[in-house]
Amino acid sequence: MKFKIKILTTSLLVASSLMLTNCSLDIKNPNGPTDAQILTSRDGLITLSVGLRQNYSTLGISSLILTPGTTTREIKGITTFTNIIEIEAGGTALPTFNGNVLGIWSRMYRVIGMADDIIASAPTALASDAAMKSGVVAHANLFKAMALGGLATSFEKMPLQTDKLGQAVYSDRTEALKLAVKLLDEAVAMVSATAPSAEFRTKVTGADFDLINSIQAYRARYNMMLGNFDAAIAAATAVDLSKKSSFVYSSQSQNPIYTATQISKDYAPRENFGLPTTLVESDDKRLTFYLSTPNVVVGGETLKKLVGFFDAVDRAIPVYLPDEMRLIRAEANLRKATPDINAALADINAVRTQASGDAFGVNAGLGAYSGGQTKDALLVEVYKQRCAELFMTGMRLEDSRRFGRPAPPTSLVERTRNFYPYPDQERLTNPNTPADPSI
Repeated sequence: MKFKIKILTTSLLVASSLMLTNCSLDIKNPNGPTDAQILTSRDGLITLSVGLRQNYSTLGISSLILTPGTTTREIKGITTFTNIIEIEAGGTALPTFNGNVLGIWSRMYRVIGMADDIIASAPTALASDAAMKSGVVAHANLFKAMALGGLATSFEKMPLQTDKLGQAVYSDRTEALKLAVKLLDEAVAMVSATAPSAEFRTKVTGADFDLINSIQAYRARYNMMLGNFDAAIAAATAVDLSKKSSFVYSSQSQNPIYTATQISKDYAPRENFGLPTTLVESDDKRLTFYLSTPNVVVGGETLKKLVGFFDAVDRAIPVYLPDEMRLIRAEANLRKATPDINAALADINAVRTQASGDAFGVNAGLGAYSGGQTKDALLVEVYKQRCAELFMTGMRLEDSRRFGRPAPPTSLVERTRNFYPYPDQERLTNPNTPADPSI
């Protein structure tokens, strides 16, 4: 993999305009500071840290939600753009030159490259300010981990580091998740040893982004994906479920999912979260939280209007949802060598019966679980609750595989791919690129 970061534009341009495009990363500003000046400057690293999060929350989230969301039938591609038509069709015919697949790949490695620069430079540039350094490095660790997790959700193998010579070695997705957990563990240790300063919170994260709880939430998520059940339970329990952590938007830096569904109108959500009717309860309040009318029938399918976190240009998107932590605990307790049915059932019912009080207003308002109380039956219930609670978060492709849902090529009902092929651009520049998955 060959990857070159233009530090100048990914830091100063992002922070000043709060907008990013692929093309902007290739623009040189002869009147601005050099890469070296930014990476050795206290203010430069602070600005780059803001740009890192802004890059992930716009371009990164757009790819991680929309492309896997189409593959798992949460949303339908309704445009004439070829790349979206190809993702919508999925299957074995998905070409290696698809632009949406390239988008996940290139945008996640852009985040990794920016994070790597911060992690490498902060110990020197911020040597005299331990409280700022702690926050900046932990923040970069978090976003590198999130990017690795995003890649691991979509691809079977990937390089763990960028390589400007285009010779990056590939590792299994499990190794990417292990590295993500290692980065998050290091982040916890940093902020525990030296609490980030008030200046860090003011200048980097702002009031809406909760660094500590976000780190713990992603530790829980990736440990669950790895099968580290006790670690997943511990991290999920460490998250304060009353707190919110959000990516914020404005008229200048717009909510990318709103833009794709309401402005460009490239996608629209399917009814019932795109799920078989056996996995949906008609009185689930999350149906009306996320989906609204008017209904439109396209290709024989009923499509809805997307609301929830995606109904305005300046609507904030959660970094994670609190009830994901309950569902992680429930799943981990069920998958342990000795399942804890009672603990799992308690967390499932806490999600099901919550009629109010969720930090983000995502309340199911259902009755208590009344089905079979076996491990297998409760795992189906956890999956069902995850599909409703975590609608349009980019998690369903990973969940669908982990829970052993009907899979292609035998069935295209719940997902149309298992993993994506490697982008042509990567294969042309890196001889280490492995064979594509069949589907």
